[in-house]
Amino acid sequence: MKKYITWGSIGTILIAILVFCLGRFVFPNTAPAGLPKPELSAGERGQLGIDKNINESTIDKYLGRSDSVYRDMRMLEDPGDYEAIGGDSKLSGFVNGFEVVPLPYIMNVTGLPAAVGQTYTGPTLFTEKDGKYTANYRESFDILKDLFPQDKIIFLMCGGGGYAGMMKNLLVSLGWDGSKIYVVGGYWYYNGENNVKVIRTNADGKTVWDFYKVAYHDINFSTLTRE
Repeated sequence: MKKYITWGSIGTILIAILVFCLGRFVFPNTAPAGLPKPELSAGERGQLGIDKNINESTIDKYLGRSDSVYRDMRMLEDPGDYEAIGGDSKLSGFVNGFEVVPLPYIMNVTGLPAAVGQTYTGPTLFTEKDGKYTANYRESFDILKDLFPQDKIIFLMCGGGGYAGMMKNLLVSLGWDGSKIYVVGGYWYYNGENNVKVIRTNADGKTVWDFYKVAYHDINFSTLTRE
C-alpha cells in the first residue's frame, strides 16, 4: 500500500521546525556546554565582575578546553604601584594555559585605587568614555577578534580582578556574547596546581623574572593606522 504525505503532515513538520528554531534562537541556552552560566560573586568581587562559580578556587577544573581561550590581562611590567595594595607590578606568575594580553594596551584604564597611582598612559586600541568605546585604529576590531575569538568561550584573569572585569565590559559592549565570558578573578589569590612561577632567586641571590615562560601578545602600535 502506498503512503502519501498529506498537507496535514507537512503542517506538523513545519510546526516542529518552527518550535525548534524558537527554542534555539529566541530562548537560547545561556550556559556553554559543561559550564555553569556566568553569575556574579557577592560584594566587592561581584562589582569587579568576578564569577561566583568559575574563579581562582575552581579554574583548575576548566583548564585545557578546546572550545575556550584563556587570557591574563596584566602587563609584564605595570607602571602602577600594585605592591601598595598587596599585589605585584611585575608579573610574578600565571595559571598554566593563560596567555597574556595587556589590558592597558586594549583600552585606557580608569578607576584604580588611589594607592596604585598612574598606570600605563600610552596608545590603546580603544578609548572608553562614559561607558562607550571608540576604536583608535583601523585594525582595532580585527586585533580584538583575533585575540578574543567570538566563537570561543573566554576566560579572563589578571592580578586582582579589575583588569579582567574591564575587559569583559568592553567585549560585551562591542557585541561579544556575555554568556560565554567568565571573569575568573585574580592570580594573586590563586592556590591551585597549575601555577607557573615567573619570579625566582638566581644563583647570585638576586630576584629575576623569567618572562620567557609567558605566552605574551604584544601590540606594535607603530604598524597600525590611526582613525
